[in-house]
Amino acid sequence: MVAKRIIPCLDVKGGAVVKGINFEGLREVGDAVQMGVEYSAQGADELCYLDISASREERSTFTALVEKIALGINIPFTVGGGISSLDDASRLLDSGADKISVNSAAVARPELISEIASKYGSQFVVCAIDAKCVDGVWKVTTHGGSRFSARELFSWAHEAQERGAGEILFTSMDHDGTRGGYACAQYARLSDELSIPIIASGGAGSLEDIAEVLSDGRADAALAASIFHYGQIGIPELKRALAERGIAVRPA
Repeated sequence: MVAKRIIPCLDVKGGAVVKGINFEGLREVGDAVQMGVEYSAQGADELCYLDISASREERSTFTALVEKIALGINIPFTVGGGISSLDDASRLLDSGADKISVNSAAVARPELISEIASKYGSQFVVCAIDAKCVDGVWKVTTHGGSRFSARELFSWAHEAQERGAGEILFTSMDHDGTRGGYACAQYARLSDELSIPIIASGGAGSLEDIAEVLSDGRADAALAASIFHYGQIGIPELKRALAERGIAVRPA
């Protein structure tokens, strides 16, 4: 049985880790590099760094920060935010990132996924999808959830897989930052319909939420921020509890 992954998410703005609800009301919670080092030591399987203002402000993710992170940790990490070209992806991967995450730019130009996957391989490409449920339809949003696109969650996820994405990172913008649980039914459907790993993001508020999305939601990985940043649960404690529930995880 393939072990489920626990992935702390560090939303970065100006080099600091920030947190809010639906990317609004942001406040600093720590240093991006130091927090990564601490999570690595605690037993996180991977890390995800998202420059949440990069797309909205039309600027690139800071390469220097990626270099510092790569020097400080010994687990895989994904970087996203403001990646709009093959050159952007190459700069980040060459600076030490293990994977890159594309979102707004891929919605606008899906060929970006194919270009990166063709050069580096699907295992280096994560397609991040932010969506909100409107009248029963999960509509894909861009620019930190501030703009609706014409795309729908499930059809876009299928297209991203076909274009070469190696993983789907779906964030329910309705759940993000609320600590009210994940959109488990949507993760289960994505897992059933796609052949690539599904990372769940948005809504973790308790150990039970994470256990539910990894079991009933059939997600391959759980990504969370607030629950870790504010010390609600430690990664070693979380992994022990998941293992006790019969969920396969790597030891912390």
